[in-house]
Amino acid sequence: MKSPKQQQLFESDPAPWEADDAAQRLVATVAFASGPPKPLDYLVPDELCAEIKVGHRVHVPLGRGNRTLLGYCTALETRQVGARPLKEIASLVEQTSLLSPALMRLAEWISERYLCSLGQALESVLPAAVRDRAGTRLATVLFVAVDASERAAELKLSDKQQQALAYLAKSPKPLTAAQLAAAVGCTAGPITALRRKGLLRAETQRLRSVERAEEQAPREPNLVLNADQQAALDTILEAINAGRHETILLHGITGSGKTEVYIRAVQEIVAFGRQAIVLVPEISLTPQTRQRFRARFGQVAVLHSHLSDAERHWHWERIARDEVSVVVGARSAVFAPVPRLGLIVVDEEHESSFKQDTAPRYHARDVALERARAEGVPLVLGSATPALESWRRAQQGVYRRVELPRRVLDRPLPEVRTVDLRSEMAGGLSHGALSRQLCRAMDEALKHGGQVILLLNRRGFSTHIQCSACGVVLRCPHCEIALTHHRQKEIALCHYCDYEVPTPTACAACGFSGIRYSGLGTQRLEAEVRARFPGVAALRMDTDTMQAPGSHERALDSFRAGDIRILLGTQMIAKGLDFPNVTLVGVVNADTALHLPDFRAAERTFQLLVQVAGRTGRGERGGRVLVQTFSPDHAAIKAAVRHDYNTFAEQELPLREYLSYPPFADMIRIVVRGPVEKVVCESAAHIATKLNESLARRESKARVLGPAPAPFAKLRGRHRYQLQVQGSDGPILREAVREATADLALPDDVQWMVDVDPLDML
Repeated sequence: MKSPKQQQLFESDPAPWEADDAAQRLVATVAFASGPPKPLDYLVPDELCAEIKVGHRVHVPLGRGNRTLLGYCTALETRQVGARPLKEIASLVEQTSLLSPALMRLAEWISERYLCSLGQALESVLPAAVRDRAGTRLATVLFVAVDASERAAELKLSDKQQQALAYLAKSPKPLTAAQLAAAVGCTAGPITALRRKGLLRAETQRLRSVERAEEQAPREPNLVLNADQQAALDTILEAINAGRHETILLHGITGSGKTEVYIRAVQEIVAFGRQAIVLVPEISLTPQTRQRFRARFGQVAVLHSHLSDAERHWHWERIARDEVSVVVGARSAVFAPVPRLGLIVVDEEHESSFKQDTAPRYHARDVALERARAEGVPLVLGSATPALESWRRAQQGVYRRVELPRRVLDRPLPEVRTVDLRSEMAGGLSHGALSRQLCRAMDEALKHGGQVILLLNRRGFSTHIQCSACGVVLRCPHCEIALTHHRQKEIALCHYCDYEVPTPTACAACGFSGIRYSGLGTQRLEAEVRARFPGVAALRMDTDTMQAPGSHERALDSFRAGDIRILLGTQMIAKGLDFPNVTLVGVVNADTALHLPDFRAAERTFQLLVQVAGRTGRGERGGRVLVQTFSPDHAAIKAAVRHDYNTFAEQELPLREYLSYPPFADMIRIVVRGPVEKVVCESAAHIATKLNESLARRESKARVLGPAPAPFAKLRGRHRYQLQVQGSDGPILREAVREATADLALPDDVQWMVDVDPLDML
């Protein structure tokens, strides 16, 4: 038994190292975008305790070599530090946190939902242009010292020194020495003398390299709403005025005036002193939507992929400083750092471009839903052809559905007719992309002063190049996909890895010179249009012609002004554009996506046809649509011809339910890729085994399909195998996948990716 003296010695007087171990210290949890997949804990040095906040970017030492790595502070906690030593944070990257608490919580949700690291989610939320502080530079700026006025009276100053001191004292912001010297009209000498005398104080700050002025648009009055629009607006205003979150699905046919409803709802938000985010799907929509909102609100920030880094950073700073009321942009605009969010609008919510195709593979519509829910604000989803997931939620009462069944001014929907290409081919009536019926309709529309839109969702001149002697098709050696002929540059191009070779003059396999170019792309369509309608101004819009900054806006402005009579291109011309003088829309081949190995193929075809048909009949002259197809009896095409979304949904949903596809089940897709097919297949099988074991432990009825070769079995030199996990309980699916892929040991040259709620099944 211990004596009282011994007890006191051992229980009251711990050794110095024991006292240190029990000390209360501030500990930061740091997440990494690249590096360790899991967050690590670091001690916060005393000199940073008062400055560091959650959301700060920090430099920390990592590994035995203590290499410096950038991370994000995701949590702070004062706690006892145990015997295991923690490394200290080296420094803060910037003095202020770039991420608000709301955006931090959103990033955590993305990490959980889309099975990515928190660091990856944070990198998505915070644009690279902001992280790199694009368009700014470090500079030394000058302030007038606190006691400068008293001391200046005692010192003998030259005229230029007095002028410089007086000018800086009146300046609303600090100036660099060069700026001050230029303003006063002197050399650097007087400025340097003032600094030596202690009358000026210097400080290093980050300044914007180029200041730019915001574009101004002429102000426009509100349009008059019809009864349906007013009812839809009242529903949105009810949620706004109640200060609650509600998701409203605005199902309005093309030309029904959805954008005007959005604008009026945003006006209400702005009148309350709050801000709105409006997401649009395509870059081609952004200029038109931006101009409509600028004409009503003045200060509108625009965020989209064609901005320079400096422009993106400039907009981001204005939003964060609460200088704009409305943010309009594509997918990433959902992360705009608005401090007083009041409303989110997702226009054309069905669009696949809202889905990110690199990690984290988030869907902007679902992120918008989570952000609106978390911040207690309404979310408006608008579309003429809603995603079946959204339609199903509205059927279940999760969303509130509002209908706009009529066009503005009661204009009729355009008449849509199909052209059966089987009959055209069988009768020898077609010798190109344009049928006789479509050519006659184009001639008539142009003769009466109308404009024409032609849709063909295939780039290039010919979609494949084949030897007519031995039948060999020219394929990409890295992707095993047929190369597309681009006649403008005379190259054969792979649209997946950008591999290109000069157009062959003879077959590489047998030497035969009779190379056959078949299949139809937008370049060939353009050539045919120019040949059949000489002297008529035509313009092609696809990713090959619209690469220069501002090219979309210039092209659409020319078409709107009437300088271009025929606009042809891919799906970028099919959606959201409003041109009253378009009296004919021609769909050159409605079957391009209809028979792809993707359960959404029919839905996408229906949506595209309805959307492009809606580009005509918006003016007093009316309009019509001709759809060329080899499948005129397909349910999706028949429903699109009638503009009948309800019938399409009634036919498609039971099939989805029978096959356990969304919206009746959740889905996660895993793709494994590598240079050796056998190794890739074995790796995919290993993941499938772990997945099945993980699901069995949870007694889940979910099923694992595969592994099987992906529809595009080889891309960019990598063989690809895929797995699909389908089940009715999304959280359990995600838990199982997370467990099965944790600490996954695969060969070094094998990569894998997880896509939650996949849209691309190819």
